[in-house]
Amino acid sequence: MHVKHLDHLNMSVSNLEESLAWYARVFGFKRVEGGVRNGVAWAIVRAGEAMLCLYEHAGRARPDPMGHNVHGLSHFALRITDREAWVATVEREQLELEWDGEVTWPNSTAWYVLDPTGYEIEVALWQDDTVRFPAAATA
Repeated sequence: MHVKHLDHLNMSVSNLEESLAWYARVFGFKRVEGGVRNGVAWAIVRAGEAMLCLYEHAGRARPDPMGHNVHGLSHFALRITDREAWVATVEREQLELEWDGEVTWPNSTAWYVLDPTGYEIEVALWQDDTVRFPAAATA
């Protein structure tokens, strides 16, 4: 068996319509499916091969990206290929960048933003759009 890639991320949001609009504006996600199940509004959005399944739960507490005293998702990452388009989006949407702005990693550059519910999203730009790690790190 071989895992091809992560298929989708399933997450609760405080306001489905606000989240749908934000993910569309910021990352170009388009709604491909949705409805109401057991009284809960939901939608699947897609951008390229990346998919998110969003469920509206307005009364839940906001996520804690640092995971203080609980196990959970710290953040998820979306890979981009166009730095200039991303920088223009940050400016147009007046996105607040976490971690003092642009973060340089050994083989990539990242920016961290919060969505309307408070989830932290890493926006990753790999050098030459190639995921690579030193040989010693993969041994």
